[in-house]
Amino acid sequence: MAEYTTLESLLEMGFERNRAEKAVAHTGNQGIERAMDWLMEHENDPDIDEPYVPPAGNVLGSEGAEQGTPADASTAEPEPEPEPEPGTQELQEDESKRPLTEEEKREQVKRLEELMRVKQQERMEREREAELEREKQRRKQGQELLQVRQRLQEEEMRKLAEERRREKLEDRLARQRVREKIARDKAERAQKFGGGSGGAVPSSPPTEASPSCPSASQAPAPAKKEYDECRIQVRLLDGSALTAVFKAQEPLAAVRVYVQLNGGAGPEDFLLLTPYPRRVFTEDDMEKPLRELGLVPSAVLIVAKK
Repeated sequence: MAEYTTLESLLEMGFERNRAEKAVAHTGNQGIERAMDWLMEHENDPDIDEPYVPPAGNVLGSEGAEQGTPADASTAEPEPEPEPEPGTQELQEDESKRPLTEEEKREQVKRLEELMRVKQQERMEREREAELEREKQRRKQGQELLQVRQRLQEEEMRKLAEERRREKLEDRLARQRVREKIARDKAERAQKFGGGSGGAVPSSPPTEASPSCPSASQAPAPAKKEYDECRIQVRLLDGSALTAVFKAQEPLAAVRVYVQLNGGAGPEDFLLLTPYPRRVFTEDDMEKPLRELGLVPSAVLIVAKK
């Protein structure tokens, strides 16, 4: 009658008959505690509410079954006991078959409910510990992901800094190449125009040797074409000034390039003009020689914003 008592106890506690029968069968009728453990462990199984079909020869509540579960085998092979006295066995069977009173049922259900609360508390504690462990794993993974992101950002910043340094180096080399080209152009102009000025020297004595007219001796003097160099002072926007010597045949563009390289001005963002008489030089003037623009042998230029 132990199996019947376990099944009835589960039904009294409110479990469905189908689930109660499965619990008793799968635990081998090893008591109410094992049946409750099985029910709590398998309450979320997808087939928990499917109809229970007992194996052949095994019927819940039957005694003396010849075939069935291990529980049937245990009941089919009783331990050897001394023969009870006549009349005693009938009394024990009557007591075991006696139905429980309402008070006994309430007490048994109360004990079982308390046991179930303890089991549920233990399960909740296990679930809480498992959730804490999962939370630790999530935090650990989050920290690892954050470290990976930080490494990627640092690597990106290093790449950007290296690219800026490379761009600055290339810009510095480009400026150096421009300076070298200007220096080569100046040297070539010096060689070219230096030879031409030497040939003009023999033509001057005949002009100075004519004593007939003083005004005739002064005529070649205003022709300042003999000046091969021009001293230019450039006044910048910040009030500072630059001074440099250029060849008389160099174009005004050479002065502008010189200001761009040494005065900190950007390309095509300023004008050149003379203070007195005031004259603003245009883009067409940039290709004209300094001699033609009247800046020989010396002149003052002012940098102005466009």
